[in-house]
Amino acid sequence: MRIAIAGGGLGGLTLARILRRHDIEAVVYEREASRSARPQGGMLNLHPESGQQALAEAGLAGRFRSEARPEGEEHRILDPAGRTLVHHRPQPGSFSGRPEIDRSALRDLLLDSLPGDAVAWQHRLVAATPRPDGGFGLTFHGRPGADCDVLVGADGARSVVRSLLTDAELSYVATLVELTISDADRRHPDLAELVGPGNLWCIGVNQILAAQRLGDGSVRVGISLRAADRDLDTYRSKRALLDLFEGWDPSLTALIEAGDSAPTSRRIEAMPIGTRWANQPGITLIGDAAHLMPPVGEGANQAMLDAAELAAELAANPTDPNSAIRTYEEAMFTRIHPIAELSARAQAMILSPTAANDIIRFFTTPPTPQPEPPEPAHPSAR
Repeated sequence: MRIAIAGGGLGGLTLARILRRHDIEAVVYEREASRSARPQGGMLNLHPESGQQALAEAGLAGRFRSEARPEGEEHRILDPAGRTLVHHRPQPGSFSGRPEIDRSALRDLLLDSLPGDAVAWQHRLVAATPRPDGGFGLTFHGRPGADCDVLVGADGARSVVRSLLTDAELSYVATLVELTISDADRRHPDLAELVGPGNLWCIGVNQILAAQRLGDGSVRVGISLRAADRDLDTYRSKRALLDLFEGWDPSLTALIEAGDSAPTSRRIEAMPIGTRWANQPGITLIGDAAHLMPPVGEGANQAMLDAAELAAELAANPTDPNSAIRTYEEAMFTRIHPIAELSARAQAMILSPTAANDIIRFFTTPPTPQPEPPEPAHPSAR
């Protein structure tokens, strides 16, 4: 059984790792030239019931604990005047919650667990064609093609594989603008102290200025804005961003001024809630390719859990991968639907006119089952 995984993000690499633990080989086809070809984004927290569970099944729980930063769970929520609304401090050194880890460190952890030939770098999938005898022929940009018996689309928001299963259209839900402040402790000690070891969210009306500390000492700044029919170039100058936050306390807007370079901006999109597709032999999706949601703390965790559950089904039924895929998909559709609904509500909440009051209630009301508190500084998972 030749398994091809399109996409070397967290979901695709987790799938490849767990399959290999069951002596099932798979090749990950990744469009990037190498693991260091581009920045991997900020940090994320891994949930015990999803991301951490997947790492345990990958045999990497111990290595995760050596790389994770439980102190990164600390977060402060401020209003535009700089007043503290909520301040959560985790128990020092505790891994009982949702410890943070830099995306780059997590990806490296997964890559290091795979043999060198498990990832085919610089292979951007442009087409997958069903073969008459089953399986797919894969076409790559500027590279020789390949064949596979099972194709797994782990290729993110703009998935090529998804188009073979569903014509679901993405909707524009927000704009994310990002900056990086390097060596913050030395160059901007006041901002380093403001952000602390974890996350800082400054909540305004229909907009958020957020920041998070990374393991390398840098600070990643994220500005979340409501979706608007406006050219993204509008947000690619610090002056334009500062105008958006006119009247805010200067100690907060200093996060924008301190950015090392011009801001980068992109649209945040989501798939329709409840997206399903009819099962087809030899092909399926995981992660953002299957259920792209707003980046409020679930994307990477659910992608890794998808990978673990699909790998388990394929390992349990290696002679009938189509049945394994069918079982995985039905369970995944059921699991994701309420998470996608709650993620959409969380995204709407954090960018609403009443966001500050709503978020205070979120943190102070007795807990009920709901998604991770919103993390606007985080890029969407691949």
